[in-house]
Amino acid sequence: MSCYSRSIHFMVINVLRAGLLIPLLLLSTVTGCGQQTVPLSYQKDIAPLLTEHCGRCHLHNGVGSQKSGFAMDSYEQLLKGTRIGPVIKPGVATASTLVSLVEGRADPEIRMPPDNHNPLEPEQIILIRQWIDEGAKNN
Repeated sequence: MSCYSRSIHFMVINVLRAGLLIPLLLLSTVTGCGQQTVPLSYQKDIAPLLTEHCGRCHLHNGVGSQKSGFAMDSYEQLLKGTRIGPVIKPGVATASTLVSLVEGRADPEIRMPPDNHNPLEPEQIILIRQWIDEGAKNN
C-alpha cells in the first residue's frame, strides 16, 4: 500500500471508528507523505459509483428521473440537476445537495438511495465530496 493509500485508509478507518462521517474538506491535500495527489476522474472514479448506486432510478428514464427530473445518463445531465436546480455546486461539496442526500442528512423521504437500497459506502461518499471540491470536472 502506498504512503498516500495508507494515509487515506487510516483517516477513513479513524472516522468510521469514531462513528462519524465528518467532512474531509482538505482530503485532496492531506496525504502525510509530502506527495502531490492526482485529481479524481469523473469517468474512472465517480461515474461508476453513481451508475452502481444511483442508476437503478436515475438512468434511462428511471423512476427517479421521472419524479425529480434528475438524470445521470451524462455528465451534463448530472450537473443540470433536478427540475428545481443543480444538486452539485462545483468546488463546494458542503453546499451540494447530492452530498446531503447520499450522506443521509436530508429528509428521510428524499434520502438517497431510497429505502437504503445499495447505499454508498463512507469511502465512496468521501470520493464524491473530493471530486466536487476539486471542481466536479468532466475528466
